[in-house]
Amino acid sequence: MTEVPIRGAVDLPRAIVDEIIAHARSDLPYETCGLLASDADGRVVGHWVVDNADRSMTWFRMDPKGQLHAMRAMDDAGLEWSGIWHCHTHSEAFPSPTDVDQAQHWPGIVAVIVSFQDPDPVLRAFDIAEGEVTERVLTVGGAAVARGPV
Repeated sequence: MTEVPIRGAVDLPRAIVDEIIAHARSDLPYETCGLLASDADGRVVGHWVVDNADRSMTWFRMDPKGQLHAMRAMDDAGLEWSGIWHCHTHSEAFPSPTDVDQAQHWPGIVAVIVSFQDPDPVLRAFDIAEGEVTERVLTVGGAAVARGPV
């Protein structure tokens, strides 16, 4: 497992985690992706599945129309875009070099990665800024996830 400094915290509601994992499992072995949104108090309260336009097993590229639809829905609901989630089907829940490169297009946005490398999915959250990766403390419904299965 790759070790990086840990700072800050992000809490995901159990229902959102369950929906992300279910969606990701439904399209294995392809990577899936989506957006997370927070309310005015900074709590993650929504998520949107966005099709992987490349339908790839090794990277994701959000469908532009799907991403625009999700961003408009967030706006309409008075929510703020706060995160991107995607899955790794055969590698650990850690940003790949491609993920780090893509992150330059969404500064300040948390990256949540779910890994299916092991039988039980593993979720981790990261800040990626200027090529540097910093892990966030991830809680699910207020309970800490210690870099293990959720």
